Amino acid sequence: MNESALPLSGKVALVAGGTRGASKATALELARSGAFVYATGRSSRTAGRSEMKRPETIEDTHEALNEIGQGEGLRVDHLEPSEVKDLIARIDDQHGRIDILVNGIFGGDAYVQFGKKLWEHDLHGGLRMLRMGIETHAITSHAALPLLIRHSGGMVIELTDGTEEFNRDYRADVGLFYDLVKTAVGRMTKAQAHELKAYDCAAIAVTPGWLRSEAMLDAFGVSEETWTEACERMPHFAISETPRYVARGIAALAADEDRLADSGSVLSSADLARRYGVTDVDGSKPDCWRYLSDGRMESDTADTSGYR
Repeated sequence: MNESALPLSGKVALVAGGTRGASKATALELARSGAFVYATGRSSRTAGRSEMKRPETIEDTHEALNEIGQGEGLRVDHLEPSEVKDLIARIDDQHGRIDILVNGIFGGDAYVQFGKKLWEHDLHGGLRMLRMGIETHAITSHAALPLLIRHSGGMVIELTDGTEEFNRDYRADVGLFYDLVKTAVGRMTKAQAHELKAYDCAAIAVTPGWLRSEAMLDAFGVSEETWTEACERMPHFAISETPRYVARGIAALAADEDRLADSGSVLSSADLARRYGVTDVDGSKPDCWRYLSDGRMESDTADTSGYR
């Protein structure tokens, strides 16, 4: 396909937290669709790993971006306003615009204490989780939105975990801090949607389902090629999805001229798949959140019929 014919040709995207998982996949899909993509992260070959202690680096993302399109992978700590301000100044100097901002920063997984009540939870870890999942998003939007509203049609994507319906009830299994982060992201989406409306720009939250991220695959001791072996120990892993599934949906949403109608809402990877006809890499369309809402996880066996 001619580069000028790509749906996001001429657009500039910033994917904050693009070292791994859904954020990295989104950066690459936006690049495949023609956007110039800036991806940021803390884990670096030169500066060292972040507290997640994962092997993936932002340099990996930089190289992948330039294999399939155009972009830069930059080491940025989004808890440091000065670093984010310098990043936005760089984008302004080089392109003079941001059309798509993806707030995908988190990295608080290491601090989740399943089943712990508030007073039992490690306070330092819980507060760190709030900073990483909420404060980073606020700092990034505060710096980036003045550049985004310079042109009409801009869009903020807030990556979250859970649909609005699912997150309406307290998620006791993950505890107060994680629950607060993910519900707060939904509220931040509504706030940004309200404030961006006058500029013909949108803010939409997007959630993947059970993500087969690098860390999740490692936790089960499998690879993407052998992931089904994990279903022997955890049958419901059968409803899981690759990071590329939600990323394909986000790229399609970014190219949709009617996307403003969804501003302020939370869309799942399955919602995007139904709307735009995208699929996961195996051609399926997993609907994890409907699977959960229908009580399928309460069974000892997995039956994904009608959910993939």
